[in-house]
Amino acid sequence: MLIVLACAFFILMALGTWQVYRLQWKEGLLADIDARTKAQPVTLAEMERRFAEGAGVEYWPVEVTGTFHHAGERHFFSTWKGQSGFNVYTPLMLDDGRVIIVNRGFVPYDRKDAATRADGQVAGPVEIAGLARDPLREKPSFMVPENEPGKNVFYWKDIAAMSATANLPRGIEIVPFFVDAGGAPNPGGLPVGGVTLIDLPNNHLQYAVTWYGLAAALVGVALFRFRRGRAA
Repeated sequence: MLIVLACAFFILMALGTWQVYRLQWKEGLLADIDARTKAQPVTLAEMERRFAEGAGVEYWPVEVTGTFHHAGERHFFSTWKGQSGFNVYTPLMLDDGRVIIVNRGFVPYDRKDAATRADGQVAGPVEIAGLARDPLREKPSFMVPENEPGKNVFYWKDIAAMSATANLPRGIEIVPFFVDAGGAPNPGGLPVGGVTLIDLPNNHLQYAVTWYGLAAALVGVALFRFRRGRAA
């Protein structure tokens, strides 16, 4: 019994210590993301260089200029401030002939049809300041529904499927990451920009306390049983 209790104690302590290391890692990651989002925007060329080097571009500020191809907007199911709807992902035709897909922001469920928000379908050259976002390589979880490109409804951000169904010229080059537009208001108020959510839960301290608490409770129970046994 003593061996079993000792093994259980060391396992609980190891789990608690692992969560402490995870806490330090998560705090470092959150600090890094905070620093990124507050940095000065860089050019698309610089962001592409970072992406090509494998550094990732998640949450780095970037500026892009081009003309929206509104006929190719894709709709990603989302919520914003408790309201269901879609984030509007629109191809931006760059001056060099390529395309980058921009998340222009949120529209309510009943405003999915672009005809209901015609004022926001901006024509001509535009300059977008926002945050670069790394693409997903695969569906993040089996719990996430499959995308429905035929209905123009996406549940995960598949850049290949979005590009292939966006009515773009055959063979056109797609920049391999997204841009989330900043909060600059669009004409008519829709889409609502600046909807990037940095949702990284940090519960590692709570988990560490739980594991260490269980280890302490185990010691307490063992001592109680030991003393009771000696008294008997």
